[in-house]
Amino acid sequence: MTQLIAERILDRMTDAERERAAVVESILPTLRANAPIADAEGRFAPGNAKAIADSGLLGLVIPTEYGGMGGTLRDLCAATYVMGTACASTALAYFFHNSSSSRGMLPLGAIDAGLYTDEEIPVVRAFAEKVLTFMGTDAKWIGNFASESVKAETANVVIQTEAKKVEGGWSVSGTKSFGCLSSVADYYLVTARLEGATDLNGLALFLVDRTQDGVEPRTHWNGLGMRASDNDGCILNEAFVPDDMALTLHGGFQRATQVARGTWVGNQIAIASIYAGVARNAYEYALDRTMAMKFGDTGASIATSPMHQILIGETEQKLEDIHMWLRRQIELETSEPPLLPNADVARNWRLTKGTICERAFEVTANALKMCGTSGALMDNEIGRSLRDAAMGLVQAFPAERGKLDVAKQITSGQGWAGMTTAVTKKD
Repeated sequence: MTQLIAERILDRMTDAERERAAVVESILPTLRANAPIADAEGRFAPGNAKAIADSGLLGLVIPTEYGGMGGTLRDLCAATYVMGTACASTALAYFFHNSSSSRGMLPLGAIDAGLYTDEEIPVVRAFAEKVLTFMGTDAKWIGNFASESVKAETANVVIQTEAKKVEGGWSVSGTKSFGCLSSVADYYLVTARLEGATDLNGLALFLVDRTQDGVEPRTHWNGLGMRASDNDGCILNEAFVPDDMALTLHGGFQRATQVARGTWVGNQIAIASIYAGVARNAYEYALDRTMAMKFGDTGASIATSPMHQILIGETEQKLEDIHMWLRRQIELETSEPPLLPNADVARNWRLTKGTICERAFEVTANALKMCGTSGALMDNEIGRSLRDAAMGLVQAFPAERGKLDVAKQITSGQGWAGMTTAVTKKD
């Protein structure tokens, strides 16, 4: 049986998982060929968008009844890991598209958990199924926009974007500073607070047509790494959203997040999978290069030098660390029945994210050392991987903040909130 890249992080893959993983591997030549130009230009490769859409992968984690492939978080982690070995920017953008599925799956899960009244269920179900159908049957790219430039000491994301009720729908205004697929997505999935809201019960979800009046990219993001993820954010200036493209039920979004396992939106481990893939690719490139190069006096492979032997052994250890942390968190978030309470799974994620991303950067740095000066180029696998891996140190939350949050939970029972709606300045 052919060994799949995904099997490095997934144990005991089912036949269905292997079939879906094989589809991901089928588009790798396209992603790999487009990666250098996309990185240099800082633009999402149109060829990658087409390859992913044509393959059906836009519906990877969408249930088959909504036109999807029926995959799970295991499949998504495998896909972002595998894509990360070819083009990390594409993997990141693809993750954010798939993260939109949580806005469909979590509300349906909350319905099953009895978190909505009989009167609320039809409204919640209609919005959830619209999201899932867009991604599955309709094969639409969805950009998931939550993050904003305003920061709070006690939360990751502060929602200042506001929605006002107007005839037939809502007028949404605000600026989203972070979000992939700014110029590629067919729709933006926007988290906003309803006018006058002061807590998380006032958060609402809106499917915004990217071509709608009042919608435009924020600014071109000239990032150090992940440069081709189309991460320009967006500006909404009284953008109109019809009622049937919004979930504005009081507490509707907040209740849906209660059934997430691991994080308040779920599936975040698939981001860390990208950086694991980046690290693996950088190391394999460096190993192949140094194995092929020979010493002029002895003819032995450069990889046999004492320095390279130390780097190879150390890197193998770090990669195993990455894979073990990754496998453990995937297991915690997907096992049935659950192995741990949700709060403990979320706490473990705080440590997992930082550990994987720090180790991934260390692996790419070792790959740089293995290749030496002649291999330290901006536009080769080493240069691109090192820059991409560096973004894992700061994306979402640094390792230091994750450790701090865990310590606070242990010592005081208080952690860092995932999201808040307002910033109140202290006197």
